[in-house]
Amino acid sequence: MQSLGPTQPIILASQSPRRKYLLEQAGLNIRVQPSQVDESAIAIKSLMNHPRELAQAKARDVARHFPNHWIIGADTVVFIDGAMLGKPVDMDHARLMLAQLSGQTHRVVTGYCILSAAHNIEISDQVITDVTFKQLSAHEIDWYVHTGEPFDKAGAYAVQGIGTFLVKRINGSYANVIGLPVCEIVAHFIEYNIIGFAPPNDP
Repeated sequence: MQSLGPTQPIILASQSPRRKYLLEQAGLNIRVQPSQVDESAIAIKSLMNHPRELAQAKARDVARHFPNHWIIGADTVVFIDGAMLGKPVDMDHARLMLAQLSGQTHRVVTGYCILSAAHNIEISDQVITDVTFKQLSAHEIDWYVHTGEPFDKAGAYAVQGIGTFLVKRINGSYANVIGLPVCEIVAHFIEYNIIGFAPPNDP
């Protein structure tokens, strides 16, 4: 089954190499164009809906410059005990986050927005995955922080990287924990005929 993307690339409004990789693995033609949105300037109206609101802001910002393209915006946040964990700012912050997640189940929420100004279409939603960590020792936390992996990751870990050893159980979309619910996004693309599928070549 071969995916047929549009003649021009879909624009990913994120510099995350993980999101680009996931979309390209699904057969999509992707161009990266990070948004210039100041996330800290966007007021939190609803804590749980904030990832979707950030994704909308990112997609709309890039769409102003690329009105004839399909845009994907996304934002991933970790929630535990009613608190929202973004990306750690330094090593101590990363240690604190990992200690908070140790032995607990947290929620990974990725908001996404698919937008085309030319077609006057905007689709936005978010996907929730529950992730359970093993009980971590102080030594394990310190070692992992020193790998450098936590520092551009929500919740200070990467489930697809070295941080795979932290995770005991996942309930929901694995891709969502990496940073993008590809299943849901591709389903929207098929629904709106943004992509299709070519029949297999005859032998």
